Amino acid sequence: MSLKGKTLFISGGSRGIGLAIALRAARDGANVTIAAKTDTPHPKLPGTIHTAVEEIEKAGGKGLPVLCDIREETQVAEAVARTVERFGGIDICINNASAIQLTGTLETDMKRYDLMHQINTRGTFLVSKMCIPHLKLASNPHILNLAPPLDMKAKWFKGHVAYTMAKFGMSMCTLGMSAEFASAGIAVNSLWPLTAIDTAAIRNLLGGQTVAAMSRSPEIMADAAHAILTRRSHEATGNFYIDEEVLRAEGVTDFSKYAPGAKGALAGDFFVPDEVFARTETKVTGLF
Repeated sequence: MSLKGKTLFISGGSRGIGLAIALRAARDGANVTIAAKTDTPHPKLPGTIHTAVEEIEKAGGKGLPVLCDIREETQVAEAVARTVERFGGIDICINNASAIQLTGTLETDMKRYDLMHQINTRGTFLVSKMCIPHLKLASNPHILNLAPPLDMKAKWFKGHVAYTMAKFGMSMCTLGMSAEFASAGIAVNSLWPLTAIDTAAIRNLLGGQTVAAMSRSPEIMADAAHAILTRRSHEATGNFYIDEEVLRAEGVTDFSKYAPGAKGALAGDFFVPDEVFARTETKVTGLF
């Protein structure tokens, strides 16, 4: 199956994993709305909604840049309305936008706590809520949350309980909405990487160049997302997918292209259950 002619609504997406997913869909000839906050160049972060759309259209798709803070209900409603007006509907909702701060309870100020919960949990709920009426009209509708498996071990909370609560809130949206909208044929799934992914968050917050050198490129998440989004929505919902496992199920055996410069073990990502690491064929170190 192809995403040709499908319309994706992506929160965030001006860089990193969200942009990689957009470009993979664009190569099929998809329509993509980039709903994000970066309208003008950021001094420390690459890309804007406008440069993302330029890349989408060069890749063969059609793009719509929408300045949108997903904490604001009216802005999300307007972004969805503009998408439907431009492309005629919405087939796929990608909840990609996220905020992170890995600090302990006493070190986490409430402004940052609120930001993480408003973007991660509330934003995922709100964007999904606004897209669902349109997804109900689509032929193979999907919601894909970039959120981890619900592995309720204390080690994932210790040290950064506020972030984990906010991120697992996205996962609970997957758990609940997949059951709630199963009869409507809307697939609701999560996708999470086995290893660290070389993004601005890694380079600026989570270890810099050292960890980036032990990471895979965002394209592995894009390829895994494409595999999920082209599955029949009635048959693939309520799953907490891991990128490498998705691609192995598709017949991929060589993952070297996603980390061409890596030497030795790759950095394992947060929130990956122990049993997933145990069954992987990839050499991974428990850096996180």
